[in-house]
Amino acid sequence: MILSCQNISKSFNEKSILNDVSFHIEDHDKAAIVGINGAGKTTLLRIITGEMTADTGIVTLAKGKSFGYLAQNQNVNSENTIYDELLSVKADVIALEKQLRETEIAMKTADEEALNQLMESYTRLNHAFELANGYAYKSELTGVLKGLGFAEDEFDKPISTLSGGQKTRVALSKLLLLKPDLIILDEPTNHLDLNSITWLENYLLNYKGAVLIVSHDRYFLDRIANKVIEIDQTKATSFTGNYSDYAVKKEQLRIAALNAYMNQQQEIRHQEAVIEKLKSFNREKSIKRAESREKMLNKIEVLEKPTAARTDIHMVLTPKCTSGNDVLHIEGLSKSFGSLSLFHDIDMDIKRGEHVAIIGDNGTGKTTILKIINGILEADSGIITLGTNVHIGYYDQEHHVLHPEKTLFEEISDDYPSLTNTEIRNTLAAFLFTGDDVFKQIRDLSGGERGRVSLAKLMLSESNFLILDEPTNHLDIMSKEILEDALNAYEGTVLYVSHDRYFINRTATRILDLTGHKLIGYLGNYDYYLEKKESLEQAFLTKDASIVKTEQTPSVQKLDWQAKKEQQAKQRKKENDLKKCENEITSLEEKSRLLDEQMALPENATNVSKLQELTKEKTDIEGKLTALYDIWEELSLS
Repeated sequence: MILSCQNISKSFNEKSILNDVSFHIEDHDKAAIVGINGAGKTTLLRIITGEMTADTGIVTLAKGKSFGYLAQNQNVNSENTIYDELLSVKADVIALEKQLRETEIAMKTADEEALNQLMESYTRLNHAFELANGYAYKSELTGVLKGLGFAEDEFDKPISTLSGGQKTRVALSKLLLLKPDLIILDEPTNHLDLNSITWLENYLLNYKGAVLIVSHDRYFLDRIANKVIEIDQTKATSFTGNYSDYAVKKEQLRIAALNAYMNQQQEIRHQEAVIEKLKSFNREKSIKRAESREKMLNKIEVLEKPTAARTDIHMVLTPKCTSGNDVLHIEGLSKSFGSLSLFHDIDMDIKRGEHVAIIGDNGTGKTTILKIINGILEADSGIITLGTNVHIGYYDQEHHVLHPEKTLFEEISDDYPSLTNTEIRNTLAAFLFTGDDVFKQIRDLSGGERGRVSLAKLMLSESNFLILDEPTNHLDIMSKEILEDALNAYEGTVLYVSHDRYFINRTATRILDLTGHKLIGYLGNYDYYLEKKESLEQAFLTKDASIVKTEQTPSVQKLDWQAKKEQQAKQRKKENDLKKCENEITSLEEKSRLLDEQMALPENATNVSKLQELTKEKTDIEGKLTALYDIWEELSLS
């Protein structure tokens, strides 16, 4: 075991953030800490690393073990270049190399006795140099920099000229080169493009030490984690497996707890009904029996109702009208900034109902394409044509659609003057803005809060063509899943830019990869893109149009359409089955209520035969209800 956390508790202003949190990390674990925004994940990391003191509890790092910590935002202050900054990590290796060279020079002029001593020293130094990977440290350094997205012509850039995201990547590079026994990372993928994230995944998977990660990147956690530590309502629970394993087990535990709660509530209601009936008989024996049952009922430890899954943000996207089949046509689109050419002569057609994701490396021009479509930037050349009855709803990662000087309430009311005060407050409450929060100014909000306001406006827009730029940035996992469900249920058309592979997998029907200044299309989700990327990209770059054309043939589109129709049919059947089940439950509950009334009638209470008959009928109905509750729950959760 490399790390142990025992009974960690932390409060701020009397509000408990962590309460009695305990878990441990083994020497080669790849562990993830998950939880909603504000759950205390970063606080826990800061306590583990000693940046913050716990109110109670003990953090123990195994004797002789080292750790390295990457916080979310790194302000690397240095006058070094990027390359020199990383060389500073290898100071010990460089010192050994210098000693070796000095020893080699001394050996050339030494007498026999001194030569023997120098040779012994050289052997010892060389062994240490080899153990420190001295002969490959420069290539290792270059490999890490390139893996994390730095081009060779950037190596000589001064640290002081870098953006916040670039500084974070430099800090991550230094941490990986240090190779501590335990790597602790807080949102390491925030400033990485898809290629860099894939490289980091492979690096961490092969890392000999332990890794502890806080991340909202579910695809990343699926590939890396073998243990998940969930922080929920100040408590910690450990699960073995990756994120998907955790999600399944978490839901199983929630359903089991819900079943236990529902069964207990049903038994309590049943006992209360029996007690009431016994009392209604108004006989000494029946009253005593009722009192006895009341005492037993009062001794029951009532289970707490489990929190419903994903109840933080409530989002429904509904188009106001249906667009034509041709939603967007782009032909020969080009854009450059000075001597930097982003893309040229790109074509794109989007049909009604498609969910299209644009992916590609940072700086290739993905966001620029969205801005050109929305009229925020002008293209150098090309034609953009919107289809009939197309109404765009735009989610901008820089939130230009928001007005910094306005309050949240004004932001909604000014754009949607027909909404009542109550409707505006309810909309904002659905995105976690309650009470006096609605009077905060946009300029005072965090990035995540601005994102939630933009999503609220998007929900109200009733647009039939959504254009989204990194919509999952700053959202926690639970909120991402709510947005995914909303988009999957959306009957309009979606075009978005994202680096969230899990999100792309769940919501995209087609992917456009912006690479080599061109767009390459893939009919499928992210896993399908990975499967076809190498062959299709090679065919595209070598102008082998036959393979590219095969990828976009009408027959494949037809199969996609058929699959979508089958999914819609399944959804309709589920909704019909659910309604039928609810009607049966209502009918049986009414019959059960009428039976209770009949059993309570004096003429039946004294008629043993009749009472037995009613009781049997009541028992049969209760059995059917129990089965129907299970069916209803399964249908409603599927």
